[in-house]
Amino acid sequence: MQTLPSPGRRDDPQTVQNRQELAAQVALLRSRLQQVRQGGPQAAHRKNRARNKLFVRARIELLLDEDTPFLEIGALAAFGRYDNEAPSAGIVCGLGRIADKLCVVVGNDATVKGGTYFPETIKKHLRAQEIALQNRLPCIYLVDSGG
Repeated sequence: MQTLPSPGRRDDPQTVQNRQELAAQVALLRSRLQQVRQGGPQAAHRKNRARNKLFVRARIELLLDEDTPFLEIGALAAFGRYDNEAPSAGIVCGLGRIADKLCVVVGNDATVKGGTYFPETIKKHLRAQEIALQNRLPCIYLVDSGG
């Protein structure tokens, strides 16, 4: 593939500043994603382990074809709301391959308020279903919810 020439200079002060600001934003995004992927509080993690239950992302990983990517949708839904007690709005949604077929996967995170729904959870769940419908994809549900 041909590389397009750039009129800017790498050592230009504005380019350097833009690169630094972008790097800071990328670092912030990665930090927030890491934070929400932890799920709910440690007490809920202990309860989940005591019941010998797999965490939602582990269930999804086992479901997907080996060594295939999972494109998570709305990982930062409800971020900064509910005293940060609703990471990813309590539900993991995304696209992945199962038996070599692209599918939409929706899984409740039982470590977040027992897998119950917040208003953002409903929006996120409906968006995942909409993506499946628009693209004629199977939708797989991994339900682990108190309601």
